[in-house]
Amino acid sequence: MSDKENRQLKGFNNFSKFLAIYLLIGISMLYMYQYFTRTQQVEISYSKFKSLLLEDKIKKCTISEKYISGVYLSKEGKEKRFITVAVNDPDLVKELQAHHVDFSGKVTNTWLTNLIFGWILPFGFLFFIWWLMTRKMRGTSGGLFGFGKGRFKVYLNEKPDVKFSDVAGAEEAKQEIQEIVEYLKDPQKYQRLGGRAPKGVLLVGAPGVGKTLFAKATAGEAGVPFISISGSEFIEMFVGVGASRVRDLFNEAKKLSPCIVFIDEIDTIGKSRAMSSLTSNDEREQTLNQLLAEMDGFDSSKGVIIMAATNRPEILDPALLRPGRFDRQIIVDKPDVKGREEIFKVHIKKIKIGGDVDIKKLAQMTPGLVGADIANIVNEAALLAARENADSVHMEHFEEAIERQIAGLKKKNKVISEEEKKRVAYHESGHAICAYLLPGADPVHKISIIPRGLSALGYTQQLPVDDRYLLTKEEMLDKVITLLGGRAAEELIFGSISTGAQNDLSRATDIVRAIVSQFGMDEKIGLMVVEEPTGPRFLSGDGFLARADKVSEKTKEMVDEEISRILKESYDRAKEILQNNRDKLEKLASELLKKEVINEEELKAIMEGDSGN
Repeated sequence: MSDKENRQLKGFNNFSKFLAIYLLIGISMLYMYQYFTRTQQVEISYSKFKSLLLEDKIKKCTISEKYISGVYLSKEGKEKRFITVAVNDPDLVKELQAHHVDFSGKVTNTWLTNLIFGWILPFGFLFFIWWLMTRKMRGTSGGLFGFGKGRFKVYLNEKPDVKFSDVAGAEEAKQEIQEIVEYLKDPQKYQRLGGRAPKGVLLVGAPGVGKTLFAKATAGEAGVPFISISGSEFIEMFVGVGASRVRDLFNEAKKLSPCIVFIDEIDTIGKSRAMSSLTSNDEREQTLNQLLAEMDGFDSSKGVIIMAATNRPEILDPALLRPGRFDRQIIVDKPDVKGREEIFKVHIKKIKIGGDVDIKKLAQMTPGLVGADIANIVNEAALLAARENADSVHMEHFEEAIERQIAGLKKKNKVISEEEKKRVAYHESGHAICAYLLPGADPVHKISIIPRGLSALGYTQQLPVDDRYLLTKEEMLDKVITLLGGRAAEELIFGSISTGAQNDLSRATDIVRAIVSQFGMDEKIGLMVVEEPTGPRFLSGDGFLARADKVSEKTKEMVDEEISRILKESYDRAKEILQNNRDKLEKLASELLKKEVINEEELKAIMEGDSGN
């Protein structure tokens, strides 16, 4: 916790004690006033008062315009105080004299008393408490109750203790940021040649790739204060609060320079103002305008670097991305196989692993996963080993953790009929045999008919040998045939099909649609791009808006016909492969029903048996 936060917390605790004391004093004064003004008075009716008077029980009384109060003798002979309402009784004085009661009159002028005790003191006390609260809770520039004070966290020179050695899997991004570190350490090196540091650095990447970790490592390497805040912490229900917090953030940054200001999830306040009038928000737009003005107004030579992170750059306002604001835009991509291996090494340091753990194989088993996923896998493997009371974490624990991350929780107690289990075994065997025999498909690592997750009754795990960035048409078609192999096996063995191929059909259709309409790989459609790729266009000039649809209805019909044709040809090819290897299909499914899980070595042994192609 920073010194500023400690001061704020200490001040708030002192204020709480101060307020509690004043509330206690106020309540005590109120009770004392009630006690001394109306102590143990018994309220009686005027008729009872007259009865007590006739019985010579009234000892003394005081008569005012509205009340008669005094002392009377109870049945036990004790004196008690009483009060009753005064009425127009002309004979009262004569009766009091006749019964020798000590009485006196009292002129009551209660307007001043009512004014003081009924209005001035209560409202004065409340006003004093209100003034005290507002004086304690308002900031220097924050407005009432500190709504406009920036809710950022400040890490001074000793924090954060994250270094670049703690960040793995994104060497290119690390090299880009290294220049920022060198500038913060030695600004004169660049200034003597007339150069200046970038005002802002925007880190772009999928969730979990380590954007926040990169920002902390930058501050840790440079040894400068690190100011962190989330974009959502600027926004409140009151218009103008966000802009005030932006001003407070930059004022604090100037005091701590050289430093790094990190705004996480900047898309919360940096959405494009041209998106739609229906989603217009005055508070967000004022906050964005203030941020733009502050970034224009401060001098980067003072050593203040603004870093921000987002996984939705396509919705950011173009004014944020222009040179002079976020000059440098660094994409923190998902790690490749080498990067995942380095990430595993970083996280495995914290646990005790067995000698059979192959980090390189773990990296191959996790294509497409990011640093946060890998950290979760390592932790899950450690928990699984602890649950089994193992001395260390072994490869089997890591494999189970990876399968849990990708396919979901194993459900051994899920009741499945023998007929369904048999169908699932043939379905997964169809996938595996097509993948084994087709050169463009990824190698099979494991086949399982153990239910996982919400709906997966089985799965075939394929692992790419290397990370692929380009695919040929033949390789994509082999993937489609592999996906359709499960449905083809069901039709071949049972003469009917089930709903189990729903996800396979969806993925196969997406691949074929991309072949036809996006990659120009279909002879009939030609080189024309019919559909734009879905998903965000990182840092593209088009922003979040999709291009207008410029193809004719006739072309769309041709696309649909070609997609249907390619899917049918691929399905026929899958059935042909399985028909030619039916004996292997039968044997593999039989082994699956016995063992439930088959690895790549067992699959290879079955596929390299006596039967043919």
